[in-house]
Order: sequence, then structure tokens, then C-alpha cells
Amino acid sequence: MKNLLEVILLFGKLGFIAFGGPAAHIAMFHDEVVKRRKWIDEQRFLDLLGATQLIPGPNSTEMVMHIGYLRAGWAGLLLGGAAFIIPASLIVTIFAWAYVEFGSLPQIGAILYGVKPVIFAIIVQALWDLGRRAMKTHLLATCGISVLVLYFLGINEIALLLLAGLAIMLIQNYQQLRGAPLALLPLGALTLPILTAQPFSMSTLFWTFAKIGSVLYGSGYVLLAFLRTDFVLRLGWITDQQLLDAIAVGQVTPGPLFTSATFIGYLVAGLPGAWVATLGIFLPAYIFVIIANPFIPKLRNSPWTASLLDGLNAASLGLMAAVTLSLTGGSLTDPLTVLLAAAALYVLLRHKINSTWLVLAGALLGMLAEILF
Repeated sequence: MKNLLEVILLFGKLGFIAFGGPAAHIAMFHDEVVKRRKWIDEQRFLDLLGATQLIPGPNSTEMVMHIGYLRAGWAGLLLGGAAFIIPASLIVTIFAWAYVEFGSLPQIGAILYGVKPVIFAIIVQALWDLGRRAMKTHLLATCGISVLVLYFLGINEIALLLLAGLAIMLIQNYQQLRGAPLALLPLGALTLPILTAQPFSMSTLFWTFAKIGSVLYGSGYVLLAFLRTDFVLRLGWITDQQLLDAIAVGQVTPGPLFTSATFIGYLVAGLPGAWVATLGIFLPAYIFVIIANPFIPKLRNSPWTASLLDGLNAASLGLMAAVTLSLTGGSLTDPLTVLLAAAALYVLLRHKINSTWLVLAGALLGMLAEILF
């Protein structure tokens, strides 16, 4: 019971302050559960990260579920995931209410001005710590760097992960290739009913978000494409501007970007719609994690699957580094934000302070800068 309470309190707290998207969330999880609390070691964390990248859905939320299971069993998986999702959903619901009532979003630019450079520093620190463990050979380091470069050349993230994992597996086990059976890793999705254009209904709202949650890989821009196809073009329930505002709210509030679904649900059906949409888009993640979790520890038992995981881990960190570089322009916008990021990184590396306090300090400094300048 103590372990379960620890899981709920930790991920509930992070649900309120985990700004910055999946890369930042992973960095915060690493700081909290590996470095500070020592619930799991670096290798197990990396294995969970690599395996999570293979299944659809919100990767950081799925990491919460995996960690919750390791710490407190099935209850930790279910309630840990809920503790991370619910605070973010509540915050997005408040934004959606203000949007409907007043026709615009509350101004939170000052807070984000201070938070973004701190998040940037947290990700860099996590990359440094995880990279020293994951890039344990020149081959793996080359793999990670190659994935980073290919990402910026427009290669699909999932293709990069699978190719990197398979390449490392084959190279590290080349002596056993002769006569070895070829094993295929099946990737599946939930079988959902085919929907056709129709007037609003709660069941259509739920199944549309469940479909998206069960097949979506990639970044928030991929989520944007899925949402536009279904809710703007096919169903016609929201406009392009409302969709962009939903994505913006998901990006500037803490927790998973998938809470953009909460915003859309509120727009089309108020509070019940927000709850139904949130349940629909996150439910597949629970199902995938429950199916995948028992197999992850066994992957280390075979030299083939162990090397596959090594490749996935290196590729995951390469993608994480690419996302971090992409964030640089939006996070480090002037000398003050550069100074703030540098100071946060120094504190993280030298004094091992809890990243939560740095996020809160960044928010406060952002508001002070808005007042003073």
C-alpha cells in the first residue's frame, strides 16, 4: 500500500508540473525514479523506454504505467497512469471552459517563457546520464548519431527505431546468422468499428479517439493530422482554428499532449464530452502496456532480443536528442533564456536538485520578467 501511494503521489505531482512534451517527461521520470528514488536502475529504465517506443500511444504516459507496475503491481499501473493523466486533463478542461465562455485562451506566455529553458536543461541532463549507459559501444553511439541525422532528413521515427534495432541485432549476432530462424515482431492495433460521417454522438466521439489512440505513432504534428482528418474533414464537428487551439493547449499545459482530446471533447459536448474523449484516447495505451509489460524483462534473456533492445535504446536517445535540438529555437529565444538554461543545467549536474523545483522557479522567473521588462 505504501508503494502504491508513492506512485500515485509522484505521478500526480508530475501531472501538474510536467511541461515540455514526451522528451521532457522522460527526463523528469528518470530524475525521479532512477536517480532520486532508485525504484529501478538505468538499464531497466532504458529497456522500458525502448519497448515503449514500439507500441502506439502516448509514450510518456505508457512509461508511467510501466514504472507504476514495477513499483506497485497492477494497481500501480492503473492508478499511476490515472494520476498522471487526470491533473493534466483537469487543467485542459479549465482552459476549454474559458475558451468557450470568453472566446480566447488565457495568456500563459510569461510562465512558458521561464519554464521552457528549464525544461531544455532537464532534457540535456537526462540525455547525458542515459547516453553514458546506452552508448556503451562505438557501434551503439554511431547508431544513435545516425538516427539523429536521419530524423532531420525527414525519415519516419518508427522506421528509424525498427531499422536501428534490427541493424544492431543482426550486427551483434552475425556469427549466429547461418541457420538462424527469422523471427518477426508483429505489430497490431485494436480492431475498431468503421465509422462513417454522422451527426454528433458520444459513441462516435469515444470510438474515434480510441481509434486514434490505438494507431498513432510519432509527434504532436502526427496527432494534428489525425484529428484534422476525423474531426474537421470527416465529421465536421470543429473548425481548423479550434483544432489548432486544442493542439496549442495540449502543448502549453503540463502532462501528455493527448489531452488535446479533452479540449475537443469539451468543445463538442461539454464536461461529458471531455471525459469520454479522454477515456477514448488513453484506453488503448492501458491495453497495449498490459499486453507488453510481462514480455519486457524476458527480452534481456536472449542475445538476439537483448541486442535489439540495445539498438532501440540508442535510437530512442537519438530521437530524443533530435527533439531537443528542435526545441532550441523555441526555448532559447534571448540572452536571458540562454542564461536560465545554463544555470538550470549547472544546478542539475552539480547539486542534483529535484527538477520539480527548477520548473517552478522557471515559472516564477518568467512571470517576474514579464513584470519587469
